[in-house]
Amino acid sequence: MKLLGIAGTVIGAKTSIIVQSVLDEVKKVAPEIEVELLDLREYRMSLCDGRNPETYTDDTKKVIDKVASADFYLFGTPIFQGSMTGVLKNLFDHIQPQVLRHKVMGFVANGGTYQHYLVIENQLKPIAGFFRAYVAPGSVYVHADHFNQQNEIVDEDVRRRISDLARELVHMQKALKPTGETIANNH
Repeated sequence: MKLLGIAGTVIGAKTSIIVQSVLDEVKKVAPEIEVELLDLREYRMSLCDGRNPETYTDDTKKVIDKVASADFYLFGTPIFQGSMTGVLKNLFDHIQPQVLRHKVMGFVANGGTYQHYLVIENQLKPIAGFFRAYVAPGSVYVHADHFNQQNEIVDEDVRRRISDLARELVHMQKALKPTGETIANNH
């Protein structure tokens, strides 16, 4: 069983730190689960134009394959201009709906103002609905004030929410797919 954590940005470190923190907590709760961080800063992806993924000459096909190979997901994004990054939206555009259908996903986000926490509820969760994915009830929003100068998360409430989200993801995944079976894709 594999959990793929996706840091959906090409700049900054905070998003990948948050995603990795949840992945680390998942390993504490369920050491048997394989976790992987897909940090989009490390890949070059083309803008989605609807063509066959085999024809891209950069990392696009590799990223699509990584997403398709996972059993469940944690998506992270910084909030820019009141929305998720274009990089994350581009990734969603590349993924065929059946890849994420009936899979568990959770969300984390970080931003410069406290008001942006609603992006998870108003933008990310509806995308999960489009994919017909199962969404963890909790999420984690982190503000710049929750980090110290070394980019470590120092806010205890945020650390608790990270732990809660990790437990929710594991619980949902095990409850919905206890032996790794898949639900038939009904189109």
